[in-house]
Amino acid sequence: MKQVTAVLIGAGQRGVEAYASYALNYPNELKFVAVAEPREDRREDFRKQHNIPLENCFSDWKELLSKPKMADCILICTQDKMHYEPVKEAFEKEYHILCEKPMSPNKEELIEIGHLAEQSDKVLSICHVLRYSPFFIKIKEIIDKGTIGKLVSVQHIESIGYWHMAHSFVRGNWRNKELSSPIILQKCCHDMDILTWLVGSRCKSVSSYGDLLHFTKNNAPKNAPKYCMDGCSERDNCPFFAPRFYLEHPKADTDGFAKVVSLDTSRESILKELEKGPYGRCVYHCDNDVVDNQVVNLQYENGVTVSFTMCAFTNKCERVINIMGTKGQIRGNMEENTIEVVDFVTGNTTKIELHVPATGHSGSDVSMMKDFVSLVASDGNNECKSSALEAIQSHLIALAAEESRLDKGKNIEL
Repeated sequence: MKQVTAVLIGAGQRGVEAYASYALNYPNELKFVAVAEPREDRREDFRKQHNIPLENCFSDWKELLSKPKMADCILICTQDKMHYEPVKEAFEKEYHILCEKPMSPNKEELIEIGHLAEQSDKVLSICHVLRYSPFFIKIKEIIDKGTIGKLVSVQHIESIGYWHMAHSFVRGNWRNKELSSPIILQKCCHDMDILTWLVGSRCKSVSSYGDLLHFTKNNAPKNAPKYCMDGCSERDNCPFFAPRFYLEHPKADTDGFAKVVSLDTSRESILKELEKGPYGRCVYHCDNDVVDNQVVNLQYENGVTVSFTMCAFTNKCERVINIMGTKGQIRGNMEENTIEVVDFVTGNTTKIELHVPATGHSGSDVSMMKDFVSLVASDGNNECKSSALEAIQSHLIALAAEESRLDKGKNIEL
């Protein structure tokens, strides 16, 4: 396979750590030749990691895409509302495209992106990484073999993790739906996608309930300051106390959260950033408005029903699924990579333990990048597992769920 060349737009955590790191681990397959990132420190850090010439480093994606085509493909990893324009420009430049999810929080933009994808012979792959998960691939195989008979109903739980919620959706970039998008879209569109893929049918109706229950000013401890380091009297009783989390919680290091606070992850640098930076804010005094819990009911054209629950107040960040069929049942935990299959006829239970790389989304991030690089190397002649055309339905389901939630659980027909 030839070495694929790439450019990166948006050198944030996902773009750099989850996706572009593939080039560092497999340099014979992928090489980055340019980057666009408004933050100078992150742009320079990426330049050094990938040995990119200074003249190919830009502070604005528009400047990068104004140049003649520089590589085989482009990774668009900007914020939720900043995907549509660079996707259009990248199509015009005839790049193969990998776009972070969600494609857009706007229905009209989603439909137009779909039209662009239909008209182009270039790849537009969406980062619906769960489709590349060995866990969900195995479950899909079991369902399609008819092992549990006819599929009847699915229960799917996404446990966000109290620490992940505080970092990303209260203090972080995805805290406010006007700045990014509703959490059911930004966090869960790939859950809507994987559920639709497993069910194998089109979703026809959606209803949803949810709220911002806890992370509000009304729940702030008495006299709580706006920043954790300004002498909070509840520091020993608060699970969201920023200095303790970013300096002591294991996920701050393993999930790269500390590096989001400061590229220099020394104690001194992190504490300095927490003094007045966004990640040092009291979780009860932020400008967040995305919900911290939501349930969604889905009905599919083939009669299958799905209940989806997303909640912030869990210790682990994990996905747990319960799939019920006429002849058996599947129970699984994605993060533990364990699956149990019960046969109603024999009464036997088969336990499956999958061995996958200890990387993002239980190996899914690496698998997705491997597939995308191979797809680009074939000039789009191989099958795309997460095409934009398929991804649109999951986005529309998520937007319908938010519409229903805002309208007291009204049933929304798709």
